[in-house]
Amino acid sequence: MPTQPFRLRACALIIKDGNLLLVEFKDDEGEGVHYNLPAGGVEPGETLTQAAVREAREEACADIEVGPAVFVYEYQPACNDRLYGDTHSVGVTFACRLKETSEPRMPERPDANQIGVRWVPVAELDQVQLYPEIARDIMDYYAGRPYRNYVEEREIQAEKAARNGNNAGWGDSSAR
Repeated sequence: MPTQPFRLRACALIIKDGNLLLVEFKDDEGEGVHYNLPAGGVEPGETLTQAAVREAREEACADIEVGPAVFVYEYQPACNDRLYGDTHSVGVTFACRLKETSEPRMPERPDANQIGVRWVPVAELDQVQLYPEIARDIMDYYAGRPYRNYVEEREIQAEKAARNGNNAGWGDSSAR
């Protein structure tokens, strides 16, 4: 049986004074920007929490304390028309606290297309392009409302299609 590429990711959800720390990227086409949580792949011999600490430091020069896992996001290429490539990925997002002496900033050697590090008010997350598109889930989590702690990309795409008037998607038998 052929194997599929797989990537395990660790993500840091860092909220301070009602603002979420995000990493700002120029879109590949160069026409806009999008935001990500500080995140990246788990390296061999590294735990998920160690990866979250490393990624927050590498992408935002942020020193953090890692708390509980709050979200799991899964991208399965076969279920998403290979929207983001052929690698099956699972990201675990941890609630993190910024250490008192830490001042997030742009790193000296940023990731490709990285153009900034920004604090965005949680209440305004729906006004920025966040990938994966879990702004509503983060807003619900922060407000103490019920939220999805497991999110599949295909659910996100189905919600987008429904908002745009296209009923095809997950849950629609014609899309299977």
